[in-house]
Amino acid sequence: MGIQKHRRSPKSGADRRAHWKVKPVTLVECPKCHAQMRPHRVCANCGFYAGREVIKVEEEEPRKR
Repeated sequence: MGIQKHRRSPKSGADRRAHWKVKPVTLVECPKCHAQMRPHRVCANCGFYAGREVIKVEEEEPRKR
């Protein structure tokens, strides 16, 4: 391990970490059901990807009160 010759200021570390911010999630509209979904992934609402059904999504039954 190297030996430190000069002390790094707190600003130097802060400048390095300046790009660590969280980016918002990219969402697109599903072409079949028009729900919001992540791009290049199977739609969780209808189960379609690239115009074909990939997974079967069961419809939820209404809750009994």
